[in-house]
Amino acid sequence: MKEQEIIESLKKENSEFKKLSEEHKSLEGVLAAIDKNIYLSAEQEIERKKLQKEKLFRKDRMAAMIRDFKKETTEN
Repeated sequence: MKEQEIIESLKKENSEFKKLSEEHKSLEGVLAAIDKNIYLSAEQEIERKKLQKEKLFRKDRMAAMIRDFKKETTEN
């Protein structure tokens, strides 16, 4: 099974994965909007870093779930 197929399968079958995916995409949009600014205030820069960390956390969690899925399917 290809990784994209695994992702689609997890989105359908795993509510946590689906939620993480949606939140990751939302954070991506917020960060893109922030990055359109030429200058960021100190507060905006702090918020941007916080959002990047939240986005990375979700990506890492989804990657772990994909690895677990691959491990489970190869063991069976």
